[in-house]
Amino acid sequence: QVQVVESGGGLVQAGGSLRLSCTTSGLRFDDYAMGWFRQAPGREREGVSCISASGMITYYGDAVKGRFTISKDNAKNTLYLQMNSLSPEDTAMYYCAIRSGGACSSFWRLAKYNYWGQGTQVTVSS
Repeated sequence: QVQVVESGGGLVQAGGSLRLSCTTSGLRFDDYAMGWFRQAPGREREGVSCISASGMITYYGDAVKGRFTISKDNAKNTLYLQMNSLSPEDTAMYYCAIRSGGACSSFWRLAKYNYWGQGTQVTVSS
């Protein structure tokens, strides 16, 4: 059984940083691309970032480019999202998701992901 668990969310002031983590079990972590999504109240879930199975290729949504960094540690079966220069507009529930393959094509499409975590809340105060 595949499990996906996010952690690291919390309350932070504007301009601050947080690092989200996502641990997985039940599959070969290094066989799959993985992504981060977020969903604010009343809004659709949006793609934040994706990293290829090898970890060599990354993608970012326009709203987070230059501020967020995705990475993975295959030895620890853990995905990370380093978030810097946070603003209130980044407030959302953040979800980790596992792709159906090793690449990140059309990374923003929810249907490309087979497994999802329950999310971790990030709140940025002004």
